Amino acid sequence: MTANSTAAGDGRYGDRLRYLLTLSRPRFWLYLAGPVLVGVAYAAAGVGDVFAPAAIVLFAYFLLPANVFLYGINDIYDREIDAANPKKSEQEARYRGQRIVPVVVTVCALLPLAFLPLVPSAAWPWLAVFLVLGAAYSAPPVRFKTTPLLDSVSNGLYIAPGAAAYAAVAGSQPPVLAVLGGWLWAMGMHTFSAIPDIEPDQETGIRTTATALGERWTYAYCGACWLASAAAFGALDLRLGALMLVYPGLVAAIATSSVAVDRAYWWFPAINTVVGATLTMGGLWRVLYG
Repeated sequence: MTANSTAAGDGRYGDRLRYLLTLSRPRFWLYLAGPVLVGVAYAAAGVGDVFAPAAIVLFAYFLLPANVFLYGINDIYDREIDAANPKKSEQEARYRGQRIVPVVVTVCALLPLAFLPLVPSAAWPWLAVFLVLGAAYSAPPVRFKTTPLLDSVSNGLYIAPGAAAYAAVAGSQPPVLAVLGGWLWAMGMHTFSAIPDIEPDQETGIRTTATALGERWTYAYCGACWLASAAAFGALDLRLGALMLVYPGLVAAIATSSVAVDRAYWWFPAINTVVGATLTMGGLWRVLYG
């Protein structure tokens, strides 16, 4: 093997790695890993629980492998649709039939089997919820993403990492109101993110909650989901409810302003990071200071 062929091979591996990292949507990594931090912060009885092996393993899985699984399977089954979607042009990777993608997606789906011995059984149902809904959202025969309302409801999968982390650390299931509030938040977030896709989805015959409602009523739907989420969290703690009112306030401001929704869409990773960090710090404050 020559030096040139070795360099070419290294280059191909580097290109594949960069592609897979782009496919995993680094901008959105904390959408799955962030809930783990929140779940751990509110489940922990002491500082030691924050660094429990189960917490570390779950954070590592949901930071990268879970994102490769979730977005990889989405890209595989959306190959033709994405070709007509301007949102896929530069910010996100586009699947073009690379053989490595199905292989890596499968490995990432099976990876939880390797660390189950480190994770208490109370968390296992939530790992199953994530994997089943993550696959069913994009893959036939159910393909929830093409069925109005089910596309929104199924995106409760984004709170599964936090519920799994809570269960793993606390040894019991998270409060029902917290699960409900998180699920409603995820429904609103998913449907809001679908607003920039309304026109491309209509052109390709894809039916979603957003295409069924139209832009104006989709704003109302997102606002209703987020208000209900704030109410659920507020029933647990008024401070949590007040924090979650950020979202209905934002959607109302966007709907009544001249800001383009495809521009506002890219604000939310930063907004969600700030809100998630605030939630996490509140939980950790309770651990440290009672």
